Amino acid sequence: MRQRRLMNQINVVPYIDVMLVLLVIFMVTAPMIQPGSIDVPAAGALPSAPVQAAVIELKKDGSIALRLNANSPAKPVPDTRFARELAELLAINPEYPMVVAADSTLPYQKVIDTLEAARMAGVKKISLQTKSGATGK
Repeated sequence: MRQRRLMNQINVVPYIDVMLVLLVIFMVTAPMIQPGSIDVPAAGALPSAPVQAAVIELKKDGSIALRLNANSPAKPVPDTRFARELAELLAINPEYPMVVAADSTLPYQKVIDTLEAARMAGVKKISLQTKSGATGK
C-alpha cells in the first residue's frame, strides 16, 4: 500500500482570480457613483470691494476702527459702542455693505466675534478683506 503524502501548500490562484474580478467591478462602478451634487457658483476674477462700503478695521491689539468708505479716515470705536455705530450706519441705508479688514496675527475668535456683532446689529452684506497675491508672511 502506498502512503499518501500530506500537502502543506495553499493554492492561491483562485483567490487571485476572485480579487481581480472584484477589482474590475470596483473600477467600472466607481465612476458611476455620484456621492452627491452641490450646485456651487462659479467664481472668476473677483471684483474689488465697493468704494462706498464701510471698513471695519481690527488692529493687532484687538481694537476696532471704523471707516465710512475706503477713502475716509479711520475712527477708533470702543467695543461697547461698536454695535451702536453700525446701527447708525444701517439707519441711513439698511443694505450698507461692510468689509472687515483684520490683522493677520489677530486671533481668529476676535474676527468671528466681530462678524457676529455685525450680524446682530443687522448687517446683511459683509465680507473679509484680503491681499491679492499675498504669501501670508
